[in-house]
Amino acid sequence: MLSIRPFRLTDVDDFLTWASDDKVTQYLRWKSITNKEQALTYLKEIVIPHPWRRSICWDNKSIGYISVKPEQGTDSHRAHISYAISYEFWGRGLTTAAVKMAIRMVFQELPNLVRIEGLVENENVASQKVLEKAGFQKEGYLRKYGFNKGQIRDMIMYSFLSTDVISS
Repeated sequence: MLSIRPFRLTDVDDFLTWASDDKVTQYLRWKSITNKEQALTYLKEIVIPHPWRRSICWDNKSIGYISVKPEQGTDSHRAHISYAISYEFWGRGLTTAAVKMAIRMVFQELPNLVRIEGLVENENVASQKVLEKAGFQKEGYLRKYGFNKGQIRDMIMYSFLSTDVISS
């Protein structure tokens, strides 16, 4: 059964399984994590203190993550979404389902939030489909917008507003 929940330090082995896979981290800003010590440090220092980062779980086993990071100050009505899931679970619709769950939760838990933005690299068609199936609207093509793993890349901007309807 699919669920999302806060990460725990006890997720370290499951986290390492998918966070060490270059296929999974290809479009993420962070590099693959290569050992248990790195994984534990990353969980303690980055993941758990994050304002809203959850583990995507299958039968309570961490198989990925979903993160919604609110902006600060006068931009606190906006947040950025990111996610990844273990390669063995690709193509099953689980990421889309997790994004839909997260959207419902985030708008309830962060009442000032009005807009969630998703920036997806042009080549990452699978992630574009996830956002579209979750109800995000494609807003535009941003040339040479994002920097990832040593390259400046073209990005596509998606958004979901608190007034949008989440499809079932």
